[in-house]
Amino acid sequence: MTTFVDRVELHAAAGNGGHGCASVHREKFKPLGGPDGGNGGRGGDVILVVDQDVTTLLDYHHSPHRKATNGQPGAGDNRSGKDGQDLVLPVPDGTVVLDKQGNVLADLVGQGTTFVAGQGGRGGLGNAALASARRKAPGFALLGVPGEERDVVLELKTVADVALVGYPSAGKSSLISVLSAAKPKIADYPFTTLVPNLGVVTAGSTVYTVADVPGLIPGASQGRGLGLEFLRHVERCSVLVHVLDTATLESDRDPVSDLDVIEAELREYGAGLENRPRIVVLNKIDVPDGQDLADLVRPDLEERGYRVFEVSAVAHKGLKELSFALAELVGEARAAKPKEEATRIVIRPKAVDDSGFTVTREDADGEPLYRVRGEKPERWVRQTDFNNDEAVGYLADRLSRLGVEEELMKAGARNGDGVAIGPEENAVVFDWEPTMMAGAEMLGRRGEDHRLEAPRPAAQRRRDREAERDEAQREYDDFKPF
Repeated sequence: MTTFVDRVELHAAAGNGGHGCASVHREKFKPLGGPDGGNGGRGGDVILVVDQDVTTLLDYHHSPHRKATNGQPGAGDNRSGKDGQDLVLPVPDGTVVLDKQGNVLADLVGQGTTFVAGQGGRGGLGNAALASARRKAPGFALLGVPGEERDVVLELKTVADVALVGYPSAGKSSLISVLSAAKPKIADYPFTTLVPNLGVVTAGSTVYTVADVPGLIPGASQGRGLGLEFLRHVERCSVLVHVLDTATLESDRDPVSDLDVIEAELREYGAGLENRPRIVVLNKIDVPDGQDLADLVRPDLEERGYRVFEVSAVAHKGLKELSFALAELVGEARAAKPKEEATRIVIRPKAVDDSGFTVTREDADGEPLYRVRGEKPERWVRQTDFNNDEAVGYLADRLSRLGVEEELMKAGARNGDGVAIGPEENAVVFDWEPTMMAGAEMLGRRGEDHRLEAPRPAAQRRRDREAERDEAQREYDDFKPF
C-alpha cells in the first residue's frame, strides 16, 4: 500500500457566492416600506497551508477533489447570507504549487505559509444595497459569483540540510539510521528505499537534517528507475554526500566509476546541484576487502578535491568525524544565505490608459462578432439574472458607464451585430442594440426595462416623448399654486 506520495494533481473548487435577495418591507398600514433584501454570503476559499506535522501528499492522492462550502443567499429584512467556510488543506514543508503548464505559482516553505488555490465567489447584492436616488425600489438582486475552480500540481521537495546520494544498496539508509534516530527499512537488495527518509543529527551545538534519497542509477535524470522521481528532493539541500560502496558484489562497478555516474546524473538534472559542497563517504570498510579498496581509491578521490571519510555504519566507525564535518559545511551554508527580508507589499498600479476591458472583432460564420473580455464585464454578466428585465437593464447601465458601448462603436459595431462577453467556451452572446440613454428614467414597473421592448420607429418614439412632455405639463398646470 502506498504510504508516501510527493506529487499529486489537486482539483480545487472554491465555494460559490450566495445570491442577493429582492424583497420589499411590509408591515401593517405600510405595505410598501422600501427594499430590504439582504446580500448573499461570500463563498469559502481553498487555502494551502504548511504544517510541520504533515510529511506526505498521500491524502490528496486518494482524494484529489476538494471543495469549499458555498455562501448562503440573503433574505428579507436586510438579513445577509452566511459566508462559506474556508477549506484549509495542510501540506508538507517544501511543497511547490504549479499550474498544468508547469509554471510555479507558489513555493511553500516555512510553518504557516499559505497559498489560496481557489478564490471564493462574491456574494450578490440584495436590492436594498442596489437602491439609489434614481432607482429607489429595485425589483431585482445580483446573483452570487461562482467560486474559482483550478487544477494545480503539488510537488514535494524535501527541506533538508544534507542529502545522501548514491547507488542502490550503497548503505545510505544504514548510515542515516546510525547518524540520527531515523528508522528506515534496511535490507541487502537493490531499491530497498522507495521513499526519502529524514533524520535529525546533532553535532556539538549544530543541529541539522539529513535526507536519504532513494538510489540513483544511470539514466535517472531522463526518468529511468526511481531517480527522477526523487531527484527533486536534493534541490533544497545545502550539502551533498556521495555514499560509495567499497564492498559491491558487481564486477563492473567500483567506487570511482559509481561517483562519476552519479555526478553525471546530477549535472544532467541541473537545478544548481553541480555547485553544492560535496563530501565522499567510503562505506562498508568493515567488510573483507572493503578497507583495502578504500585505501586504493582514496588518493584518487582526494586528488580530485573531495574530502573523503571512511566509515562503517554497521561497526559505527568514522561516524563522529563525518557528523562534525557535515555540521561545519552546514554552518557555512547557513551563514552564506541572505537574511530573510521582512514581508513587503508590492503595489502595481494600473496604467492610466487601462480601461479594464478589451473589445476585439471576430468573424463567426461570416457574421461579425465582437468579443468583450475583462474582469468587471465578465463578473457583471455572471451576476445578472437574465429572467429579470430590470436586472438586464442594470447590466446595460453598468456596461455603458464602463465605456463598453463607446468602444464597440469605435470598433465598428453596428445595430444588430453579435456581441459576446466572456471567453469562447463560456460567453453570453446577444445582438447589440445601442443605448442612447440609460438610467432610472428608462424604467417602467418593477422588474421591467423599456430598453428591452421591441424597437419602435423613430417617428413613434418622438411622438411618445412629446405626449409624455405634454402630460407632465398638464399635471404641473393642474397642481401649480395660484
